[in-house]
Amino acid sequence: MTTSVSTTLAPAATNGRSTTAQKAATKTRTVQPSATTPILALDAGNYDLKFCNGHSHPKAIRSVRYQLPQGRDAVSYSNASPLIELPDGRRYHFGAQSYKYRRQQQTVIENKVDLTRLHLYACLEPLAGGVTEYGLHLIVSTPDPLRNGEAIQGELLGLHEFTRNGLDFRVIVESVTVEREGMGAYYYAKAQGVIPDNGYTIVIDIGGGTWLTRLVDADSEVIDENILDRGGTYELAVAISFDRRLTDTLGSSADPCIVMDGFRVDHTYADTDLSWADWLDEYLDPWFKGIFQTVKAQYTPYMPRVTRFLVTGGGSHLIADRLQGHPLFAVMGDPQFANVRGLLLTAGEV
Repeated sequence: MTTSVSTTLAPAATNGRSTTAQKAATKTRTVQPSATTPILALDAGNYDLKFCNGHSHPKAIRSVRYQLPQGRDAVSYSNASPLIELPDGRRYHFGAQSYKYRRQQQTVIENKVDLTRLHLYACLEPLAGGVTEYGLHLIVSTPDPLRNGEAIQGELLGLHEFTRNGLDFRVIVESVTVEREGMGAYYYAKAQGVIPDNGYTIVIDIGGGTWLTRLVDADSEVIDENILDRGGTYELAVAISFDRRLTDTLGSSADPCIVMDGFRVDHTYADTDLSWADWLDEYLDPWFKGIFQTVKAQYTPYMPRVTRFLVTGGGSHLIADRLQGHPLFAVMGDPQFANVRGLLLTAGEV
């Protein structure tokens, strides 16, 4: 079987500037994968590393890690919080367990492209029967494929040898398809009948560090887009972290990354009883209004033809209740995994 694997290096706007997708440069090459070669969809986000092989529910690993000194023993590890060891001896503990060490490293304040390999290793699990040596086809997403697509391919293609949770892996990545982040959620929504057959759809993907928009026509072609390097849930968390109602009680500054964790756990700060739930709206309202005002300003000429606003991404649950009852808006169910589910659809997987 011959499969055409396309990597679309699509232009995307940064720093609030918009470009059209008509300038996209597309590189297509043909590979001949084995019928048994597994496919993995990977969405290495600023908050979570999401991945799915199509045979089980998608999984997530908190995108935070700790590099262990040579003389330090690791705390317990698991598939949800894996311990990675590289051939040169460097060790990294990912996920929730990394909070048991000091000075964790948070992806949301780093360059994700530089972490491409480590993020892959964290998400690679043994195949059925405990097999840790295999070939692999990857489908990944990134906010800006034009800027980062080739670099991501260069990091991922080829042989990878590492140890994960005490098991030695030898994985050969045979192909890498790079998609626009957020478009996976669009494909998934379209497969579920959420996207109208006519008109334009505006995809609004609210992530941890960034938020982005894609203007998509009825043929699923991106005709305009905008990527904001800031403005995701981390920016909201930073604003809340300076509030005296937190800092005075803590007796120190609040960690925005712990506030981000609290967005999913009753808006509480770590294992304390401190909560910002009662005054969250003071920060949430201007944050989400700023997002939609930017969207409206950018796409004003297209608004008469917009038939759906698709809101997705790990931060979309924060504003879901505000959009209920608005017929033009659809908020993805299980938005954390919508993008990675849709990435698999591009390969014909479930």
